[in-house]
Amino acid sequence: MTTQGAIPIVVGVTGHRDIRDEDRDVLRKAVYRELSALRDRCPHSRIVMLNSLAQGADQICAEAAQALDIPLIAVLPMAREAYERNFSGDGLSRFQNFCDAAEECFAAPSAERVPEAPDRDFAYRQAGIYVATHSHVLLALWDGTETPASDCGTAAAVRFALDCAYCPADGIPLRRTGAVLHVGTPRRADPSEDAGEVRFLGDRAAFEKTLARTDEFNRLSAESSLPESGLLPEKRDADDLLDRIETLYAKADALSVRFAKQYRRILAALALISTVITVAFLLYDEAELHWMILLCGIMLLFAWMVQRYGKRTVCHRRYLEYRMLAEGLRVQAYLRYAGRKTSVADIMPWSEQAETGWVAAALQALCIGAASYGSHSIREPWVMQQHRYHRQSVKKTERAFKGSDRVVTAALLFSILLYLAAVVFELFWGGLLPSFGHISDAERYRTIAKLLLGGISAATLFISNYYGRLSLSRVAADHRKMERFYAVILDRIDRYGETDELLALLAREELIENGNWFSYQQDNTADFSL
Repeated sequence: MTTQGAIPIVVGVTGHRDIRDEDRDVLRKAVYRELSALRDRCPHSRIVMLNSLAQGADQICAEAAQALDIPLIAVLPMAREAYERNFSGDGLSRFQNFCDAAEECFAAPSAERVPEAPDRDFAYRQAGIYVATHSHVLLALWDGTETPASDCGTAAAVRFALDCAYCPADGIPLRRTGAVLHVGTPRRADPSEDAGEVRFLGDRAAFEKTLARTDEFNRLSAESSLPESGLLPEKRDADDLLDRIETLYAKADALSVRFAKQYRRILAALALISTVITVAFLLYDEAELHWMILLCGIMLLFAWMVQRYGKRTVCHRRYLEYRMLAEGLRVQAYLRYAGRKTSVADIMPWSEQAETGWVAAALQALCIGAASYGSHSIREPWVMQQHRYHRQSVKKTERAFKGSDRVVTAALLFSILLYLAAVVFELFWGGLLPSFGHISDAERYRTIAKLLLGGISAATLFISNYYGRLSLSRVAADHRKMERFYAVILDRIDRYGETDELLALLAREELIENGNWFSYQQDNTADFSL
């Protein structure tokens, strides 16, 4: 369904069947225009269409997609053989052709709890939920009529997309990037209304941001080589969807690491430039080295260039968002490997959805496919691996924290020693105690002392701020907390097994921890306030 390392832009389809014959070409052209505009807006992304292929609006949209070589994914309300009984004549042959040409064709899984006697309306409702919630934008060929009595028609699908108006068996849907392109589609009984007018429904700003962030990720992903993942055991059941998730995890993880290094280099450069500026100004002011004012100007120019580079590359934002994407994909991969159908996007905390709604949309788009093929133990690949990771990270982060603390402490001690040396000098040779006399070149030594004290103080301040932006103490505390958490989970698995409740708790806690990390790291932007 997707190319390696890319997030698809998914267009869902809903609409009624009661299409006027004279409106078919108008509607097809309107859909064609919208799909073309979307593809032009996202040149680095692959557009795919989710479609249940019912006669009427669904098949009109499928025709427009085929004309643009946009691949179809057939999401049917029921098994294909049973669904075909709804078609006849030309509609049946078109349905069969569309299914045969589709990249994937499967019956929509139930998002809600299955009643004791599920009817056809329940099956149609589940297909509508699946299409609406797994799409970046829903094409609704619709007359705009609300039908509160119906829970499986076009109006219901629009509510699924915009308001998450359904009750999933797992999680609570809080999606904030739902968008609908309402294509005016009159029914046969309404001859006066014109067809083809398009209206946007939803939060346009959030939708545009989602498209921009997704296309940006795909561009950067295409520019970099495909890294090895190693997330799950190599020997496992064949599962194309799980392979796609694992591949995207490796890409997001690699990009996050890349931009984290870039962000830290910028922090270090700003800290160094700030120190040089302070020392140069002291030399200009105290040592009367007037040319140092030129060095101050050059360093200020460098600082402006470095800060501008950081803003242009948005490395800090990319580092954080791609880490959130990678962690969401990792949790989703483990849940699927364990045979659970829980969608990570449905259990993401509200704060994460509000900050990184495009990540939730990406997780939904990447999880399109048939149900998982098997159930595997996640004790070793998930829980044990994460326990080892956090244990090692505690040691690594604490070493870095202790190193920064040693640097700052050494600089402070050196400053104290210099101060004491300056006091001794003033007492015995600077004239504070007249009985010891006064040396003629005392002012020169005072200048040297001022330069040393000022330079060390500036360096200490900027080094402290640099390490402070990395939040090492907070990161170490988080790693210790999660190490204890995974130790408890290991104990519960050994006692009670890998229950659905335990896996749901594990997934939620990981997402909450990721959200907390994102929240406090957001404030650590690289700027000249260092």
